[in-house]
Amino acid sequence: MWDRIVDTLLAEFSDANDVEDITRIFVRLLLAALLGGVLGYEREHSGKAAGLRTHMLVSMGAALFVLVPNQAGMQIDDMSRVIQGIVTGIGFLGAGTIIKSRSQADVRGLTTAAGIWTTAAIGVACGLGREFTAVVSTALAFVVLGLLPKSDSTASAKGKAT
Repeated sequence: MWDRIVDTLLAEFSDANDVEDITRIFVRLLLAALLGGVLGYEREHSGKAAGLRTHMLVSMGAALFVLVPNQAGMQIDDMSRVIQGIVTGIGFLGAGTIIKSRSQADVRGLTTAAGIWTTAAIGVACGLGREFTAVVSTALAFVVLGLLPKSDSTASAKGKAT
């Protein structure tokens, strides 16, 4: 009986056949979480609702959604449907962060929604093994999120003064 249990457990964990598979899975998911965390940290530090944990989970989830079918041998044509589903689903998640004030023509949360969407794309890149693209994209997104608001606030202050 114990032999059957052990054999069943080994079969259940058969998606990691060797040390290369284990390393690949670990690196892709860890990198997705870390890169999502970079953007999430910036958003949390800026006082936004979707912060570190949200961005880490979005990026890691997107990576997982493409990593598993890729491991199963899904062709890239079929993978495009998986990616389309991620983009649509994340769009709905992002829409939940957008708030329009009834009393003013003020819309908040668009940058947060765009950041979540970008974080998911970075996760997809990690899951597909495009680590360099994911790192470069994260760096560029961090620059946009971290530096451009300073420019916007300066322009707004100048606009109010005139």
